[in-house]
Amino acid sequence: MFKTNFRIFTLSLLTSFVGSMATAQEASSEVELNAISSEEAAQGWKLLFDGKTTKGWHNYRKDTVGSGWKVIDGALVRAEKGAGDILTNEEYGAFELSLDYKISPAGNSGVIYHVKNTGNTPWQTGPEIQIQDNIDGHDPQKCGWLYQLYPSEVDATKPPGQWNTLRVVITPDKCEHYMNGVKYCEYVKGSDDWKKKVAASKFSKFEGFGEPTEGYLCLQDHNDEVAYRNIKIRPL
Repeated sequence: MFKTNFRIFTLSLLTSFVGSMATAQEASSEVELNAISSEEAAQGWKLLFDGKTTKGWHNYRKDTVGSGWKVIDGALVRAEKGAGDILTNEEYGAFELSLDYKISPAGNSGVIYHVKNTGNTPWQTGPEIQIQDNIDGHDPQKCGWLYQLYPSEVDATKPPGQWNTLRVVITPDKCEHYMNGVKYCEYVKGSDDWKKKVAASKFSKFEGFGEPTEGYLCLQDHNDEVAYRNIKIRPL
């Protein structure tokens, strides 16, 4: 009798555990994409992409977004040749940015901040956070690094075709990059160390590079397919 009751008890626990796991998985799968929770709203977060349109964005030095950027399955996708770099309609100074990205095999893109309209391209004024397939990508600058300025000794990226989460904090006192929850680097924009690194980089020939303290956010067209979703910002 004891053995029978013990088996029943054990089976009950197992059934309860499996049921709890299924409920958790269902809850996870029901998380709404491209949305702001009430808690996030209270913290000052806002969406930069509604999951349906390109509203709030424009191609560099243009008023609208061209047809090369498409909204596919709730993601903002650089899908066609000649799409061009796209920028937010608003400028931001100090902020926290969070977004998901999915890069194509051997693909390359970038997230650029504090962009101004004074250069021939966004990266001539704003620092670029590299987005790349670290497995087959051709650029020695790896994903999550601040291009040519601040690298990372770790690689927390997932393979191409899978979603990654990039979080960036940009303030006058300290800037930080996180990939899938792992801290990559920190720096002080405009510090002596910053100026030394800029002077040793390809950006040294562009007058005023990295000097603006506010500007547009940019998603780069580097001739490869890349998708972005859950693009959120919190001004600081």
